Amino acid sequence: MKRSTIIFFTILGLFLNAQNIKTKRGIINLDGIPVAKISNKSNEYTFMDLKETPLYTIKFIDKSIVDSVRDSYIQINRVYNRDKTIELDYISPSAFSGEEKSAVYTSVKGLKIIDNKGINVKILDELFSNVPKRKLDNKTKDAYTTRKKIDKLNLEVNKVGEILSNGVPVGYFTNLPVSFGSDDKIIDKTFIDIEIYDAKSKYIGRYITTTKQLKTAGGKSFVVYKEMSGRASILKYPTYKAIAERMAMMDPNFIKIQDKVTVGPVSKDTPN
Repeated sequence: MKRSTIIFFTILGLFLNAQNIKTKRGIINLDGIPVAKISNKSNEYTFMDLKETPLYTIKFIDKSIVDSVRDSYIQINRVYNRDKTIELDYISPSAFSGEEKSAVYTSVKGLKIIDNKGINVKILDELFSNVPKRKLDNKTKDAYTTRKKIDKLNLEVNKVGEILSNGVPVGYFTNLPVSFGSDDKIIDKTFIDIEIYDAKSKYIGRYITTTKQLKTAGGKSFVVYKEMSGRASILKYPTYKAIAERMAMMDPNFIKIQDKVTVGPVSKDTPN
């Protein structure tokens, strides 16, 4: 059989077996037949049988892990057994589909919980008994590893620009604007770099507001400018806390987690 003929019958088979999924006024239809119902409250989608008995929910999560790395996934809960929540990879029929369409697509095509007979409770039970592992790429895995390290540092910036780790002063910012607030995002562009020193006044690095670039005393650099999501690219203005966290990752000698928080050795190094 010629290759073109094989391709034709393959496409024809896919077309004939394709399900026409439509949701209208809260009713999910497969090939024109009502099979289930769906409702939405606070971005949580509840799936019900045609008698409106709620069986499970799907909630979409889109969060920043660290820097420009975001993680998009879904949480699934049983309505009458909410002790166990499972997290699964985000599935969408297209990059621009809405969450309701994605929730229905996930249930029908991705997890096959809904078929032409309605909500398949047996498959739903199997899903909660044998939860599939999420397929995280290396970038996302590395971001979660970095997030854990940052969380251990528990960094805060107080109202005078001091950097504290688990309540212990470990450094401070200089060249702060007159309107400085510890929770402020760094929006103003100035020609004077915001500098970071450790608790013993060793120069650690600086943040250049005009380019949103971090530079360590050792020459490493990192640009903080946007965070990507599954839906959009969002312009990001970092907080002072975020700058301190990233600098701690770029210069491991800045703050060390041991039995107690310590800072690097005293040095007379000056910025370049």
